[in-house]
Amino acid sequence: MGEPGSKTILVVDDEPEIRKLVAAMVGQFGHTVLTADSGEHALTLVRKGHPIELLITDVIAPGMSGPMLADKLSALQPDLKVLYISGYDNTHVVRKYVVEKGHLLLPKPFTAEALREKVESLLGPLAKA
Repeated sequence: MGEPGSKTILVVDDEPEIRKLVAAMVGQFGHTVLTADSGEHALTLVRKGHPIELLITDVIAPGMSGPMLADKLSALQPDLKVLYISGYDNTHVVRKYVVEKGHLLLPKPFTAEALREKVESLLGPLAKA
């Protein structure tokens, strides 16, 4: 599955278009992609035995925020890396739970190249076949 050095990345966003777009971009980078439409769905996937190396999640989501989801998944997988995406990059929530804690934030809208740079900064570049 995937290229040498490929990782499994979970994309969580309640908006189907964004979820599909980000998943397609990450898939083009050669990684294995799982998607979930909510924090509960994401937790279910990981608990069912789908280990992931990177969580890409919106900061603000209905039900369970991105930071809440990241905390719960990190409890299951302590070495999990997290990349937050948000259209609201200057809100109190984003500043308090993402920026001040030193997490990576990619403001929406973003290009595939910007996403690739953030993913590689967290996971390292893929081995070239």
